[in-house]
Amino acid sequence: MESCSMVVSSTLAIFLVLHLGLIPIMAQQSELQIGVAGQTVVLNCGGIPHKTEVTWKYNNLLIRQYGDKYLKGKATMTNRSEIDRRSKHLKVLDLRLSDAGTYTCEYDSHVVSISLHVFQLIISSDGCFLVNEVPELTLMQSSSHSLPDLTITVSDSNKNTVRSTPSENTTRQKYIQKLKQLEATDSGTWMCHIHSDSPLIDQNIPFDVKVLGFQNPNLERKYVTADSTVILSWLLNFQKIKWKEDFTGQLNWKQQESATTHELLDFNVTARGEQHETKKSSHFWFEIPESKPEGTIKVELPEVHFNQSGQYECELAYKGRFVQSRIDLVVLKVSASHAGPLPRGAEMTLTCQVSGPLPSNAHLLWEHVNGTQMDIKKSKQHEVKVKVSAAGLWNCHLIEDNDRKISLRYLVEEAPVWNSYVTIGASIGGSVLTLGLACLCIINSIRWQRRRQHRRRMAQARQYLLENKTCQCQRWLNK
Repeated sequence: MESCSMVVSSTLAIFLVLHLGLIPIMAQQSELQIGVAGQTVVLNCGGIPHKTEVTWKYNNLLIRQYGDKYLKGKATMTNRSEIDRRSKHLKVLDLRLSDAGTYTCEYDSHVVSISLHVFQLIISSDGCFLVNEVPELTLMQSSSHSLPDLTITVSDSNKNTVRSTPSENTTRQKYIQKLKQLEATDSGTWMCHIHSDSPLIDQNIPFDVKVLGFQNPNLERKYVTADSTVILSWLLNFQKIKWKEDFTGQLNWKQQESATTHELLDFNVTARGEQHETKKSSHFWFEIPESKPEGTIKVELPEVHFNQSGQYECELAYKGRFVQSRIDLVVLKVSASHAGPLPRGAEMTLTCQVSGPLPSNAHLLWEHVNGTQMDIKKSKQHEVKVKVSAAGLWNCHLIEDNDRKISLRYLVEEAPVWNSYVTIGASIGGSVLTLGLACLCIINSIRWQRRRQHRRRMAQARQYLLENKTCQCQRWLNK
């Protein structure tokens, strides 16, 4: 009987010990919380009575205690943390990758354990790029538990999924991905979505991308007629994307690919968006219009000539990186083999010419207005000629992909009838005058020959008389 009571007592004692030992274990809770480096994270310790004392620890090191006593610990994030007076939540500011770990919230006999998983996203060049550059995204993670295998999806500012290429240096701790080649329209807020099945993680991290460049296409071809006024302009996007960095640029010109480059102007834009331009070249005359939209590089070429055609390239420079936008200026002109009206029965040659080689999808076309199909002539060369024997209006078209880019007219006028008679009379009169002058020259030549012969005979006669007189004198002396 005594042994039975001892067994019962021992059993009760063991049960009591186990019960008391299980109280904190049953009271302890555990949850996963995600934080992003550089941001603020709030660690939730819910259900705490208002006047209850609470203690927050990091890996068993005191962070802060709030209650009758307000204590500060020596954990690394202590000076970047605070406890909310009402909720007793712990707020950690300017989160760091090293802040990942196990946080405990202790109040009364309760212990709440929170595992903080921290992600850090880094975008190359601080998110400031030029057009055509390829950004690199680096995602790092830190946790007190084993690191999960992540699936990363990136979408651009237009919410389109970006195809990325993982780097060979990617590890579970550091994911490195190369994104797409950027365009000027890619500026805005991008999104990095992180997913893991175990533990379950679905986290979005936004990041800003700014792409400095031109709103013009990279290459543009502009067709103009000779002696017309031409305006070339490049629209920069620095104001649209709120660019906050200094950058510089210049406008260059050369007639063809292998020719010498001439700097026409340079410019700089400050972080405040102030734009300044300086004219550099006196190679040919051009103007910088005073009134123009902000953020625009513009030049005006009055009465453009053939020798002003070529490649106009505007270049931006930022931290040793460059981006260009080019306008190829093509000048078209028409001319005639001789000026003035076309005499009856005569011919003239009309020439239509461009200042450089045509692209493969373009050609020149002469067309006689109200003419026939026979009056049309085209060429893929940089000039086309047509012979004209009658008056009329001719059009020269520059056609690219069946689209008329530019046209020039040339009016061939017929000379009046009296003008033809005058021309014929002048021609005949000129011929008669020429013949008369030729005859006069012949007569004068004959007269000059006769005079020359006469002078020669007289000289011979004087010589003969002189010789005879010398002989007679000699005879008289001998006597």
